[in-house]
Amino acid sequence: MSMEFALSLEREFDVVIGLETHVQMSTNTKLFCSCKVEFASSPNTNVCPVCLAHPGSLPVMNRKAVEYAVKTAIALNCKVHNLAIMARKNYFYPDLPKGYQISQYDRPLATDGWIKIKTQDDYKKVRIHRLHIEEDAGKTIHEGSYSYVDLNRAGTPLMEIVTEPDISSPEEARQYLEKLRLIMRYIGVSDADMEKGQLRCDVNISLKPKGTSQLGTKVELKNINSFRFIVKAIEYEIERQSKLLMKGEKIIQETRLFDHNTGKTYTMRTKEEAHDYRYFPDPDLLPIVIKEEIIEEIKKELPELPDRKVERYITDLGLPEYDATVLVSDRDLALFFEESLKFYPEAPKQTANWILNELLGKLNDRGIEINRSPVKPSQLAQLVRLVQEGTISGKIGKEVFDQIFETSKDPADIVEEKGLKQISDEEQIRQIVKVVLEKYPAEVQKYREGNSKLIGFFVGQIMKETKGKANPAVVNKILQEELR
Repeated sequence: MSMEFALSLEREFDVVIGLETHVQMSTNTKLFCSCKVEFASSPNTNVCPVCLAHPGSLPVMNRKAVEYAVKTAIALNCKVHNLAIMARKNYFYPDLPKGYQISQYDRPLATDGWIKIKTQDDYKKVRIHRLHIEEDAGKTIHEGSYSYVDLNRAGTPLMEIVTEPDISSPEEARQYLEKLRLIMRYIGVSDADMEKGQLRCDVNISLKPKGTSQLGTKVELKNINSFRFIVKAIEYEIERQSKLLMKGEKIIQETRLFDHNTGKTYTMRTKEEAHDYRYFPDPDLLPIVIKEEIIEEIKKELPELPDRKVERYITDLGLPEYDATVLVSDRDLALFFEESLKFYPEAPKQTANWILNELLGKLNDRGIEINRSPVKPSQLAQLVRLVQEGTISGKIGKEVFDQIFETSKDPADIVEEKGLKQISDEEQIRQIVKVVLEKYPAEVQKYREGNSKLIGFFVGQIMKETKGKANPAVVNKILQEELR
């Protein structure tokens, strides 16, 4: 999208985006039977009469899935309803063995929530219209002129989380989805891995004349499997719709697919309305009754959520907002940081610096996840302590860190083996300073004549003499004294 076109679009239209996100819950078994939920199993091996819809088979609700859904609803600030009803959503597709999907319609599990996202200028609440439970369909695989159906996924427990049309840009959509995924991982209800289909998103997008309240005709985008492609699909669709509207043409309500190879969306089918699915309560399943005491119990089990953790890191630990946000952006990274502080709580800012600047850099270069780091939290804490207490210098600390990463040895052992302890004895350093100053009389004279930049040269020579082991603060103090 050209800058000129983007500015024209901004003057003419408001972008209105709503997201429908399906999150696969991390239960061991499916929603209505005891078949395993397992990624990449051989086709049609995790199936039974219930998920294959054999005549006479009856569904039984997975209690853990309901608990996970309630937990999610609380984390998303939703109102959890005491009564929820499962409904049949009727449509035909080869990977839907029953000819209907068991979902929820007019009595969902939860409504009226929100997620806070960071926009370009401030923070914004994206309202959540509803959260409900439903089963997944199977998977259709197309190879040349043949199509195959794998029903391993049929019956997998899903949560559908539907926003209000509060999102105004592709970037806000990405922010919302990343925050949603982060919350799912923090509370342990889903890994929300898009590559494995554990988090799938449909985008509803429309344009309306600038400043008006009447919403435009919405188009649904499907088949988007990464945050980057979601941004690209929305950008393309905004441009497509705006060009049609500028020419006086109408937008057709339809479902479109995004092709990441071309970066374009294509018509899939005209959009159905709710009545097309002929929803009605499933006669084989009892209503879900959720008592207030159960809601309160689940609420107590919730861990500290990302927003609260960022706030605590800033307020209680004195971290900059950027550092706190990066640490919290990965649950395992935040756990590593907090575990390190248990061993040495006196220097949270310095500990964060070592993790963000040294550890993450090396892990990213090697493609290693933080939970498989060769440097343990206790070792990082020990290293920070050695530097903070002046046993080794920061420069030597980086050498020690490299050794820990390669050998997994404790920093104290490395310092001892290699004789890396920092020299802080003033008399010893004074003798070295005198040797250096006697070696460079011309530079000493220039310094005394006003060339103060030479102080760096002298410090460098002293550090060279001590192989970097001299305490920089003591060096500077004695050097100033001797030069005077």
